[in-house]
Amino acid sequence: MGDPAGIGPEIIIKSLAEGELSGIPAVVVGCAATLRRVLDRQITPRAVIRVLESVSDAQYTPGVINVIDEPLAEPEKLQPGVVQVAAGDLAYRCVKRATALAMAGEVQAIATAPLNKEALHLAGHAYPGHTELLAQLTGSKDYAMVLYTDRLKVIHVTTHIALRKFLDTLNRERVETVIAMADSFLKRVGIAQPRIAVAGVNPHAGEHGLFGDEEITTVGPAVEAMKAQGYQVTGPCPPDTVFLQCQQGHYDMVVAMYHDQGHIPLKLLGFYEGVNITAGLPFIRTSADHGTAFDIAWTGKAKSESMAISIQLAMQLA
Repeated sequence: MGDPAGIGPEIIIKSLAEGELSGIPAVVVGCAATLRRVLDRQITPRAVIRVLESVSDAQYTPGVINVIDEPLAEPEKLQPGVVQVAAGDLAYRCVKRATALAMAGEVQAIATAPLNKEALHLAGHAYPGHTELLAQLTGSKDYAMVLYTDRLKVIHVTTHIALRKFLDTLNRERVETVIAMADSFLKRVGIAQPRIAVAGVNPHAGEHGLFGDEEITTVGPAVEAMKAQGYQVTGPCPPDTVFLQCQQGHYDMVVAMYHDQGHIPLKLLGFYEGVNITAGLPFIRTSADHGTAFDIAWTGKAKSESMAISIQLAMQLA
């Protein structure tokens, strides 16, 4: 469900209550009382909230939203659009419960609504975001964030880390690992011979050391090593052109070095249809590629396309 004070409840109802996703085999892990409060505002399609004891009790009927209830202690006190401890704790508990269902084989994939990192931290759960939380809950060592649209696909070497720390910790082993994960992910989504481009760190990919040497000491050797293993990989490529080249079809995915390097081009090209995927987990995990949008929470203004696409993609990959 994500943060219940954000747009998560609204976009979940909009995604599942009508259209082609209505009646699909999906259950919501979240606060049933909060979903009903949002429905009572009449800002979403009408739906019936059906609370389950277990996933096996679900009945997939159009207009019915099956819910594994993870309740707020005092749901009537939840304030939409406000950072609050109870909401951050619920977001954490929902991810934890959904992960347990996936690890037990009761569900085959998870699609997460956005959480608020400040609320998460206020509740005592000091994770940078979903990706790191899911990695710890599943004991996953090698994982990476993928941003996915039909036109552009990006995988990240690092995500929620300060730029200064990123430069200090960048290493060849991690770049090689992410290239391998990119290849595996692309094959999983049906691309038999993936073409992967690796972005450089510095302007013009360092210009042969003129603007930095990370391409010479780290990124370039990693690319050559993976080429020697048979991967179809190119780089380091100038970051200011490689995303456009991928969008135009020259590559199937770009390996971005850090958070904003990959997020900015993808969100510019596909903000509403972008999906966040965690590669390297023991199950499929997708997410709407946007935040909690507290400024429009529970107003009916939230667009549900990214949430709906993330659910569809989770089903497709699973």
